[in-house]
Amino acid sequence: QVQLVESGGGLVQPGASLRLSCLGSGFTFSGYIMSWYRQGPGKERELVAIISSDGGTTNYADSVKGRFTISRDNAKNTMYLQMNSLKSEDTAVYYCVARRVGSGSLTWGQGTQVTVSS
Repeated sequence: QVQLVESGGGLVQPGASLRLSCLGSGFTFSGYIMSWYRQGPGKERELVAIISSDGGTTNYADSVKGRFTISRDNAKNTMYLQMNSLKSEDTAVYYCVARRVGSGSLTWGQGTQVTVSS
């Protein structure tokens, strides 16, 4: 079955950088659209960034444009989220999500906590 494992979260100061990783297993990674969602304390879950199955197309939430970069390495079954210039409002649990091309069904990872605080 589809399994997603996120890593790379942690506690950092404002202005710092982090790189999240999502390792997929149990499915043909290159056949899935991948995305990052996040849910901050007291906030609704929101889409942060999305990347096409071949990595050629990406989209970002306005709140992270210019600071975050989504990428993937299909040979390693891994997706990344490079987060720069982190702000306190980026504090959230970040989730890796997979959707098979042509399907509406989403599979979620367990999430990784990112805390931005001085």
